[in-house]
Amino acid sequence: MKYCVLIIDGASGWPLDEYGGKTCLELAETPNLDAVAVEGLVGLAQTVPAGMEPSSASACMSLLGYNPGVYYRGRAAIEAISVGIPIGNGEVVFRCNLVAVKDGRMWSYSSGYISTEEAEQLIAVLSRSLGSSEICFYPGVGYRHLLKLQGHEDTLQAACTPPHDIPGKPIAEFLPRGQGSQFLRQLMNDSEPVLAQHPVNIARQKRGDIPATMVWLFWGSGRVPDMPVFEKVYGLKAALTSGVDLLGGLGQMMAMDILNIPGVTDGMNNDFAGQTTGALKSLDDHDLVVIHIEAPDEAGHAGSVEEKVRAIEVIDREVVGRLRLFTPGNFRLLIMPDHPTPIRVQTHVAEPVPFVLWGPGFTANGAGRFTEAEAKKTGLFFVNGYNIMGRLVGR
Repeated sequence: MKYCVLIIDGASGWPLDEYGGKTCLELAETPNLDAVAVEGLVGLAQTVPAGMEPSSASACMSLLGYNPGVYYRGRAAIEAISVGIPIGNGEVVFRCNLVAVKDGRMWSYSSGYISTEEAEQLIAVLSRSLGSSEICFYPGVGYRHLLKLQGHEDTLQAACTPPHDIPGKPIAEFLPRGQGSQFLRQLMNDSEPVLAQHPVNIARQKRGDIPATMVWLFWGSGRVPDMPVFEKVYGLKAALTSGVDLLGGLGQMMAMDILNIPGVTDGMNNDFAGQTTGALKSLDDHDLVVIHIEAPDEAGHAGSVEEKVRAIEVIDREVVGRLRLFTPGNFRLLIMPDHPTPIRVQTHVAEPVPFVLWGPGFTANGAGRFTEAEAKKTGLFFVNGYNIMGRLVGR
């Protein structure tokens, strides 16, 4: 048996009054997803345990078969693992986004989706200006970067808010607060004059693009606990493809092979067909492959119904269409979002998400489409989302 897990990040959401009470999954034309739903086993799964933050880190950990209540200790450390940043004793890491603030409000959590090339120059100048033996900046992808601190473990006690949770809101209400927050706030403030006159930002403003005005620190974490190897837990050799460091970090923690497929990104410029073809090729020497696609989540954070629907439709055509035609013999498929990213709030929520299990051994249970309402209608519900991997592989 061969297996594929397709994670459509943030694809589910809430009904939209201005679109007749339909969700983005319901608005999208998805003949392939719907065909899989009609033929497969459909239901809802709670991927974010009660009381935990609804991040992709905890949700994807659950979706991939690991209990976040046992293994999740923060997102930034997982991303650090992905890019090879060691975390020693007395060290902590934070996600360090390049953001744009205007008139005291969060203008753009992504600095207008700044390019990786531009961002690398900004992170480099921050390293020269603010870096030290205690403060190290590490470049990532696009607007997403990392900060490692030595000797400031108290910063993990600070209450930090992700910038994508506060679009258009006054940032004063959401700056780090509580124990350890003063050091983080000072770094964020110090970044503003460093970035203000940088040639990258001057050029962006001249083009009419949004500049990066400061760094925003959140998702702090220390060293993460060792996780049991996926192959030992599930008896399958696994590979993973994603355009974001988080999933790469999770895959490495589970000892999955990380696929380097050209053209894989975190946005709509992703080579969806190439990613799918490369993933399925990996099944020549793997038992299971995980395909993670970020684009619907990014559209949800941007509050764009049109872009989210378009992302879902492209995934349906270029990814699910190819998965349906894959015929290696026995082939099982799990398709689901990790969490909802409703357009109305432009951030993650911890509600259940729809899933479909398709292939030998899975019998249709009455769903007519791959949507939140159809999944709920079946009555099938995984209270603990981390059990769904076992259902897929028969353990």
